[in-house]
Amino acid sequence: MTLQIGFLLFPQVQQLDLTGPFDVLASLPDVKVHLIWKNLMPVEASTGLMLKPTTTFADCPRLDVICVPGGSGVGVLMEDEETLDFIKMQAAGARYVTSVCTGALVLGAAGLLRDKRATTHWAYHQLLAPLGAIPVMERVVRDGNLLTGGGITAGIDFALTLAAELFDKDTAQLVQLQLEYAPAPPFDSGTPQTAPAHVLQEANRRTAHSLLQRTLITERAAAVLNRIADR
Repeated sequence: MTLQIGFLLFPQVQQLDLTGPFDVLASLPDVKVHLIWKNLMPVEASTGLMLKPTTTFADCPRLDVICVPGGSGVGVLMEDEETLDFIKMQAAGARYVTSVCTGALVLGAAGLLRDKRATTHWAYHQLLAPLGAIPVMERVVRDGNLLTGGGITAGIDFALTLAAELFDKDTAQLVQLQLEYAPAPPFDSGTPQTAPAHVLQEANRRTAHSLLQRTLITERAAAVLNRIADR
């Protein structure tokens, strides 16, 4: 039976959060990959790339895998009841519930990270705990049927990990080889632990505003989750 894999597509998505794992999972045998949004109008990613949904919330089939990528648009999604309801509905029957980067915050706002080990982009890692998650600073984190990937490029590692779960290790390795995924970056500055101090300082400066805004949104989302839990 064909596996149904769905990526949430939304305005200001981080395109590599989506397109990296999309390439991996779409390379697997007998899968159907969907780009899902409220309507079929083209969506502009955070860096300007235009992406087109392939199905809507209303027409989306029951998914075996649902994946929420991150991006500058996640703040809006965290308080969008229509989107959160769709994610919760699909997650209830999915084999795997997944995210890349700050997409984890959306899963958290939907109440899907409570008491679960999870990761996200390093700059926003502190926002996981208020949403009920157990933060883990790793590239890919699994807790039951929940798989979360770290920041942006970790989406490829996440997708290869998922590919091995859905099929087997050899199938995942074949896709990795076909994509020639053999990272050898020219600089060792891909994490806060390895980046030069002045580079990390500038990165923190650039994310300060979005961190503040997402912190406020996270506080509101956490308050909603706590009210629901107290009922």
